[in-house]
Amino acid sequence: MTHRTKRTRTLLAAALVAALAGCGTGDPGDGGAPVKKAAPVKKAVAAPPGLPGMPPLLDPNDVYAADRPNKLSPVVKDFPSRIYVPNTNSNTVSVIDPATYQVVETIPVGIQPQHVVPSWDLKTLWVNNNRGHTLTPIDPATGVAGKPVEVHDPYNLYFTPNGKYAVVMASLDRELVFRDPHTMERKKTLPVSCYGVNHADFSADGRYFVVSCEFSGELLKVDTEKMEVIGQQRLPFEGAMPQDVKISPDGKTFYIADMMAHGMWVLDGEKFTTPTLLPTGKGAHGLYVSRDSREMYVPNRGEGSVSVFDFAKNKLTKKWWLPDGGSPDMGGVSADGKVLWLSGRYDAEVYAIDTTSGKQLARIPVGGGPHGLAVYPQPGRYSLGHTGVFR
Repeated sequence: MTHRTKRTRTLLAAALVAALAGCGTGDPGDGGAPVKKAAPVKKAVAAPPGLPGMPPLLDPNDVYAADRPNKLSPVVKDFPSRIYVPNTNSNTVSVIDPATYQVVETIPVGIQPQHVVPSWDLKTLWVNNNRGHTLTPIDPATGVAGKPVEVHDPYNLYFTPNGKYAVVMASLDRELVFRDPHTMERKKTLPVSCYGVNHADFSADGRYFVVSCEFSGELLKVDTEKMEVIGQQRLPFEGAMPQDVKISPDGKTFYIADMMAHGMWVLDGEKFTTPTLLPTGKGAHGLYVSRDSREMYVPNRGEGSVSVFDFAKNKLTKKWWLPDGGSPDMGGVSADGKVLWLSGRYDAEVYAIDTTSGKQLARIPVGGGPHGLAVYPQPGRYSLGHTGVFR
């Protein structure tokens, strides 16, 4: 071996040692540059899949995010602003112009109209003629009523969040009837063992809905896609009579007004455990969420008042009294969020209430037994039914 070969090997060995020392272990103390360790891969937690075909929520933390003031769908933006009042004892619908607080038209409908319900696609208002066993369609663009459609025992009407079915609350028939949302052709009949199915609301993902049974004081939990009852319970109050149902903005809690327990039940919809009662006032009946999703208005029909519930504070913060008494029942909030409209069930009148001050703005005479009035149009992309539950 030559002297040059030995020298070359020595230099190569030295270079290799230096290179290895330069790699280090990632410890700054050994003279090497720190080596960044690979971050652990976080396993993505998939959100529970929603009801197939249901439009995704605009805000996963607020089911009412599409209901902001004057955020009208292109479908309804040119419709005249009106209040449609079904008069159960007069078999008519009174139409009020909210700008003048005057009845501008009276539409004859079927026997015992209970609620005026916006269709899922927002294009039609359906009048539920309970004892006439028909639905009367009204075109909200023109205010003209169309030919009645035969539907048995339509006490109330809802639509699945994907728009696939109309759901008729057949109260006396003791059935939930799933129908075509346009033709109202019967698709599936779900018999129930409770009495008086009347109101409902859907979970945030649309997978299930909670139904109140007013005559037996019970609640149902129904799988939307399977169209089957998956839970049933009796409310822990003798003589309970549950009415309107509404979900909280964050989708975690259901509230159920009870006109005999004089308050609203607070229910965990997922667990469907026994709810607790929050007293509001005598004859608690309707539940209506403010346009900013911060408050909920609770008409107390038996005492002529409206309780105001604060979602964030989880408590009642105000109570508004009608100056001359009354029987505030069902209704809705104006498109701009400034006025709460309620029917006076036993007084043949309608109340307009300022949502900032609670002041009564108007008291308007209508037909006998006004019930589930609809404020229309309202903000929202689609309707879940009743007097206007929008997402």
